[in-house]
Amino acid sequence: MKIFALLAAAYTVTAAAQSAEAQSPAVEKVAATPAPYSLPWGLRGATPATVVRADSSIAFYHDSAGRSGSTGVSLLYASVKVHPVVAGWVRGAVVGNSAPGAASAVASVVNPAIGVTVGPPVNGPLRGSGMLGVALPVGMGGGNSPNAATLAAVKSGIWARSAMDNAMFAVNDLVVFPGVDAAFVSSGFTLQVEATMLFLMRVRGEQAQPDAFKLNFTTGVHVGYFVLPWLSLGAEFRYQRWLVAPKAATGELISQATFAVGPRFHFKVAGVWVRPGLSYSRGFDAPMSANGYNVLQLDVPVFF
Repeated sequence: MKIFALLAAAYTVTAAAQSAEAQSPAVEKVAATPAPYSLPWGLRGATPATVVRADSSIAFYHDSAGRSGSTGVSLLYASVKVHPVVAGWVRGAVVGNSAPGAASAVASVVNPAIGVTVGPPVNGPLRGSGMLGVALPVGMGGGNSPNAATLAAVKSGIWARSAMDNAMFAVNDLVVFPGVDAAFVSSGFTLQVEATMLFLMRVRGEQAQPDAFKLNFTTGVHVGYFVLPWLSLGAEFRYQRWLVAPKAATGELISQATFAVGPRFHFKVAGVWVRPGLSYSRGFDAPMSANGYNVLQLDVPVFF
């Protein structure tokens, strides 16, 4: 009987050990799963990633005479992680503008941008990255004799993007723009801050643009929360200011403050994460507030 008792005890210990071994990878996997992150609207992602992002904004506004107009900006962003802590990226955009009183809309391709993002792997609640981008001065509406309607379309795109993507709309300038992002992500909550400096150096259009050099600063804060595993709500405050301003930018054109708010959905399709979202933006101050800007943004990022 003692032999049977010893065998039973040994079986119990072995079974318990096997059960613990079988469960431990799952426990480790759960523990290693990053907390859900609320992706911003007008700011960058907080860490390097492999992602394709189709991002479109449409702005409705009026001129000083009360006539209505609209501007649409469609951007395509692609980023590939070439190293666990490094991602290279490229971004392009097209602007379509229906100016108040105009007979037809005008479309324009603006400056493409390329760059690199560097950041440590996600480990714990803190995330961050540094970014260096370059916008190439090949967009339409540049040079010494730009088409007036095309140039107006380019300038209108600035406000449709809440003045946060100015490098792409400076069609006469080579723009170098470093930036940093930092985020706290825990228990479904995201708090992210961002800052970017834009160095704009004129390389063409010296007769149409008197400014050989300009310096622009953008910053923002994003707050998000997952109310359900597949649904997050996000809000953010953005601010841009000219530190070395264009000669044409005086008074209310020196700076712009905006906010955005909206839901974002999160689900997997064929093994990749799709995170579509819809936001609404307005300007706190002129010029966007003076011209009654209402901006809708449809953002569809796909993470691989």
